[in-house]
Amino acid sequence: MEWFSAENVIAVLTAVLGVLASVAALWYERRVPRRRRLGYRVQMDTPIGSNVRDGGRANVRIGLFGEGPDVDLSDATLVLLRIENDGPQSVGDGDYTSRPPHGLTVEFTGREIRGVAVTQPGDADHLMEHFTPEAGMTHQGGTLHLPRVPLNPGEHFKLLCLLTGGPVDSPVRVTGGLRDGEVRPNTAVPSDGKPPVFSRPARLLTVLLTVCVVTLAGIIVGRDDTRPPIGCATGTLTVVGSTAFAPVAEEAARKYEKDCPGSTVTVDARGTTTGIRALAEAGTRHEDGSPAVIALSDGPKPERGYDRLRENRVAVSVFAMVVNDRVPLRGLTTADVRRVYRGDVRRWSELGGPDLPIALVSRNTNSGTREVFQRRVLGGYEPAPSSGDCRTKADPAARVLRCEVDSTRQVMAAVAEIPGALGYSELRSGQGVRGLHRLDLDGRTPSIDDVARSGYPYREVEYAYTYGRPPADSLVSSFLDYLVRGSGQDVIRTHGHLPCMSPEGLGVCARP
Repeated sequence: MEWFSAENVIAVLTAVLGVLASVAALWYERRVPRRRRLGYRVQMDTPIGSNVRDGGRANVRIGLFGEGPDVDLSDATLVLLRIENDGPQSVGDGDYTSRPPHGLTVEFTGREIRGVAVTQPGDADHLMEHFTPEAGMTHQGGTLHLPRVPLNPGEHFKLLCLLTGGPVDSPVRVTGGLRDGEVRPNTAVPSDGKPPVFSRPARLLTVLLTVCVVTLAGIIVGRDDTRPPIGCATGTLTVVGSTAFAPVAEEAARKYEKDCPGSTVTVDARGTTTGIRALAEAGTRHEDGSPAVIALSDGPKPERGYDRLRENRVAVSVFAMVVNDRVPLRGLTTADVRRVYRGDVRRWSELGGPDLPIALVSRNTNSGTREVFQRRVLGGYEPAPSSGDCRTKADPAARVLRCEVDSTRQVMAAVAEIPGALGYSELRSGQGVRGLHRLDLDGRTPSIDDVARSGYPYREVEYAYTYGRPPADSLVSSFLDYLVRGSGQDVIRTHGHLPCMSPEGLGVCARP
C-alpha cells in the first residue's frame, strides 16, 4: 500500500501517542480521586549549645542564648518545621481523624521541647487563633500536639521549636489522619528551591513525542524530494519519431518509470516521418479512443493526411552544420551552403579552405532534422544521393558527392572520419565528438541560450503528437504533462533544448 510508508507510520504513532496522553490526563482528572494532603518539611535543625552531642559544630552565643544557673542550653537545638496543605483540596477542622481536639502530632525523637513559636504568612493572620491550649496546642517531653488548623491549598504555618537533650538531625515525625487524605513528608517545591520545568510524567511524554517528531523529520529530510510527474498513470506507452530528440525522450522515460511504478515507456526513435506514420497507423487500428503512442517531430506534421493528429509544442531544438576538422573554416553563409548543395562549389579551396573535395553526409527522407535543414537553410530539397560510402561517387555525372545515413550518430561518425565531409545534426550531438566542429551560419553562433533574439536560422519547434484526444487519466496524457509542464522540463534543458513553457521559449514556440 502506498500509504504504508515509514514517515506515515511515524506520523500515525505520534498522533496516537498524543491522543492517548490527552485521554489519559482527562481520565486521571475525572476518575482518580482528588485526595487531601498535608505535607511537612524540616527547614532548619541547628545546634545553639556547646555540648559535643550537637555534632561538634562551632557556634558563638551571647545574650539570651548564654547559659545561666537556671538555664542549661548546652545541648539545645532549634528546629524550624513547615506544615503545608500541598494537596488539591482544602482541609477543614472536620477533616482531621485524630481524637479531638488534636489534629496533628509532632514527635522529636530523643529530644525534649523547651518552647514553641508559631509563625505564618502575612495573609494568614486568622490562623493564629487556632494555636491555643484550649484548641489543643500542648506539648509534653518530645511530643507536640497541634490543633485542628484549617488550611486552604497552598497555605502553611511554621513551628520554631527550642529543644534539648538530643543531637541535631534526630528524627522528626508528624503523624495524624485526614478524611480521604494523608499526612506525609512535603513533596512541594521549597520556597528557596528551583522548581522543575516538567514533572516526571511530563518529561517522559515530552521525550517520546520529541523522538517521534525528530524521526519523522529525519525521514522527510533524508528522502528523495524530487517532484513526481503530474498525475502518475500506469500502463505501457511507446514514444516514436525524432532521433534528434530521442536522448530527451529516453531519459524522461527512465525518470517517469522511477517516479511512477507500474508504468513502462519505450522509446523507438526511427525518424520524424516514420514516427508520424506509425502513430497514424496505430490510431487507425485502434477502435476505441487514442492508442498509447506519442510521436515526436522536428517541426510540424505534413499538412495533408494526418488530420486526426493533435499537436503539443514541447521544446525548441537548435541544429548545427558540422565539418571535419581538416577544414579550418569557422562559419558559412546561407548562400554558401546553398551553392555547395547545388554543386556550384565542389572543393573547400573555393571557400577559402584547404584543397579537399566536399563530401555531403545527409539524413534519409524520414529525418525531421533533414526536413528542418531543407526548409530553414536550403530553401528547397537536397540533391539525390550519389554515393553509398560517402567517399566516392557511384554516379560520375552527379554534381555533388552526397550520401545518406539513418541517424544523427552515423552522421557524426562519418563527418569525423572523412576529410572534407560536411553534415548537420542536433546541437548537442556534436559536442565531445573528436574530428569535427560546428559552423556558424550567417555570422550567428548556434546556441540555445540566445536563440530567441539571435535570429539563428537552423532551429525548429519540437512537437509531440497524439492520435485524437487521449483520456485525461491515461499514461499518454500523464507523460505529456511530464514533458510539457512537469519535471521533464529539467531533462529538456539538460540535453540542450529550450522548453516551450519557459519564459524564454514561449515567444519562440508561438511563432510558426
